[in-house]
Amino acid sequence: MSDSNTKPEHILFLTGKLAEKQFHQILEKMQPEFSYTVHQLGLKVAALMTTDMINRRLKDTFNADKIILPGRCRGDIASLSTTLGLPIERGPDELKDLPLFFGKAALKIDLSQYKVKIFAEIVDAPNISVEEVLKRAYYFQKNGADVIDIGCLPGTQFPHMEKIIHALKQDGFTVSIDSLEDDDLLRGGKAGADYMLSLTNKSIWIADEVDSIPILIPEVHGDLSSLDHAISVLQKKNKAFIVDPILDPIHFGFTESIARNFNFRQKHPDIEMMLGVGNITELTHADTSGMNTLLLGMCSELNINHILATQVSQHACRAIKEADQARRMMYAAKQNNTLPKHISSSLMTVHDNAPFPYQHEEVKAFANEIKDPSFRIQTSPDGIHIYNRDGMHTATDPFDLFPKLQVEDDAGHAFYLGVELARAEISWQLGKRFNQDQMLDWGCATELTESTIDLHSFKPAGTTLQSKK
Repeated sequence: MSDSNTKPEHILFLTGKLAEKQFHQILEKMQPEFSYTVHQLGLKVAALMTTDMINRRLKDTFNADKIILPGRCRGDIASLSTTLGLPIERGPDELKDLPLFFGKAALKIDLSQYKVKIFAEIVDAPNISVEEVLKRAYYFQKNGADVIDIGCLPGTQFPHMEKIIHALKQDGFTVSIDSLEDDDLLRGGKAGADYMLSLTNKSIWIADEVDSIPILIPEVHGDLSSLDHAISVLQKKNKAFIVDPILDPIHFGFTESIARNFNFRQKHPDIEMMLGVGNITELTHADTSGMNTLLLGMCSELNINHILATQVSQHACRAIKEADQARRMMYAAKQNNTLPKHISSSLMTVHDNAPFPYQHEEVKAFANEIKDPSFRIQTSPDGIHIYNRDGMHTATDPFDLFPKLQVEDDAGHAFYLGVELARAEISWQLGKRFNQDQMLDWGCATELTESTIDLHSFKPAGTTLQSKK
């Protein structure tokens, strides 16, 4: 809330002719605490704006304290800011996202912080080389892992365990050894592992032999009382430890295990806990982004600061990356005392919060203003719309549109429009945001980004933002 004795910030919004009227309507509905000027620079489509164009055309900054540009404005904002002597930032890509844009700014959301440590397990370490373990460790670290967990296999010889741990430690990794065999745990601890998974009452003696921090599990599955002795022993010795009450798979004790974790936290509010999320993400054939979000929400509520994650099943191939995004989002939500909404879109992998910023009639109004041959493509709840000066066509199947576009003799344009219409169809079917000339945003579900692919390299020579007929 602004101080009554402080002059409100004055913001200059730059836009195009087509969006100017709607800009005023949206700002009036927002009733912002700042004052503003909306100025159109003499071009129709705001997305075509560049910083060079602004530098040439903007003759008055209207006593603004800050300038906000269209989200798709291209060019060097820092240089323009220096030239104009004002702070400048890009706004949202879509004008209708302006209220959300200012809502995020008000929260001052910081996604660089988190509390939960991710233990990323290499489940088949005995069967792979030291080099392969290091390769996976670096990949997991890149995706958010804090600890590399070396998974032993029952009844499987592991002669190079020490070499693996030494190599990881030499490269600066934090390491845990993961086994139910005493010999594995003892060897791993003596080799320099920072953590040991998992000790029970029967194996608690190993904690006296090494410096590794033990993770305790119930000696009898589901029986929290079987942890009491081990907890008491370590507390008396003032040794650090973590407790994992075990999260069970769905239909094999899942709900009861959630209650077990809750009950343990109620009984021991200050003991460090771990949640093994892999029993859910690996053993449920559904998108893991939602599972990780819920499980990290549970960690946030119960103050569970360690999770054990795996990426074994093909459908869980982004599980560590998703857990990383989820822990950051939950931490930000908790710090700001808000719901985990409108904080990050990285976990909205299949759907979008507002997939259709414009209704059919609004798209039709845009189409009526177009006087050039360039095709524009948009989606609304009614389907896919493609239009230029010759009119607008709407369908839910791109094949129904092709005969109306008259590009049969221009393979390059036909290919370009086919790609864009296919993206539009996928977006419309799933409920995702479609922006022409941009790759679909799959959040953290893919490593493929516009930084790795030049979209415009696929477009016919001589085309600009839209394909020309």
